[in-house]
Amino acid sequence: MNDIFADRVMLGSEDRLAEMFGGSLGEDGIKFSAGNPNPDLFPITQMKRAFNQAIDKAGNQIFEYNTVNGFEKLRERLAHRAGQTAGIKADRENILITQGGQQALDLIGKLLLNAGDGVVVEAPTYVGALSAFDQYDPCYYDVALEEDGLNLEQLELVLQTHPNIKLLYTVPDFHNPTGVTLSLSKRQKLVELAEKYDFFILEDTPYRDLRYKGAKLPALKSFDRHGHVIFVSSFSKILMPGLRVGWIVADQATICHLRKLKTSSDLETPSIVLAALNQYLENNNLEQHITGMLATYQSRLDTMLTVLSETMPADVHYTQPEGGFFIWLTLPEVLDTQKLLSETCIPTDRISFVPGKVFYAHKNKKNGMRLNFSGVTEKQIELGIPKLAKSIQNAITASEVQAFR
Repeated sequence: MNDIFADRVMLGSEDRLAEMFGGSLGEDGIKFSAGNPNPDLFPITQMKRAFNQAIDKAGNQIFEYNTVNGFEKLRERLAHRAGQTAGIKADRENILITQGGQQALDLIGKLLLNAGDGVVVEAPTYVGALSAFDQYDPCYYDVALEEDGLNLEQLELVLQTHPNIKLLYTVPDFHNPTGVTLSLSKRQKLVELAEKYDFFILEDTPYRDLRYKGAKLPALKSFDRHGHVIFVSSFSKILMPGLRVGWIVADQATICHLRKLKTSSDLETPSIVLAALNQYLENNNLEQHITGMLATYQSRLDTMLTVLSETMPADVHYTQPEGGFFIWLTLPEVLDTQKLLSETCIPTDRISFVPGKVFYAHKNKKNGMRLNFSGVTEKQIELGIPKLAKSIQNAITASEVQAFR
């Protein structure tokens, strides 16, 4: 029967995401593999009130079909917020609301990519973006990350060599999976390169509000003068992931094309959710809610960095982010973190992380790992990271012994 299915089913997108999840850890297991916010910080009472008020206001109409654009008042709020927090000039006609940021990535891939089209991705990059793009069978070009984001010299060489590139995908703020942030000067230069070589930048930035230290930087989109940047964000990390509400900011022509694709995909994002979210934003101060989360996440980040510095072998390197959810570890090249996870960390240590291979478009590097700190407590970090460090040291020692045989 497999020969009946379309080619895109066989392109391995599901495998990328499936590889992120290991075996069962049991009740006392510690998951550094998650990418979720802390559910204790969800504003449950306020959101329940918002849903009830939205239903009371709209009555039966809230359960009817509405528009693919998304709730008009909510789009106005999002356009205003884009200006206030990211320096983006936009109005409601520049906004398309989507079912989470993941649908936004899929729609943009569908809009831009034919089989064989060139896509530049960071190495490593967000696995969900690779999963979304894989089904359109692009040609990936990796560009390395530095401490301040993309290596722009390497990028320009790629652009000069491959003139068919249509899209560059980046997570510029507290990058998933590394936690790295693109510097201000590189943001400006990257937009200049997009104009010079005529490609789109997909700026995926669900973490930009979660800065625990340092100064907030303007969005790439704020430097865009000719429609080369498509900005994507969501409420998943700053409010609740179960709402499944994301949004796209782009020039009106691009939004018009994306709207047509969304119409054929799902007609609309559920209006009851958008009306309730708009009501929540009317009743509550979102910025205060975000500020209230920062202390919890900063404490967990600081704890993890401290324990890493105290326990990790000298030849293990790790990023030191100023926000977001993740820290990236780089082990000696001879080590395979997937093997470490499946043979030692899950069955013996009862801890998990995400092996680095899934974050590379070509799955060609195996010695990295992503650690999440937002979904674990300080106590779990203090228990789990020393176990991980010991297992890494044992693996390094074993590899050195093997090398001398």
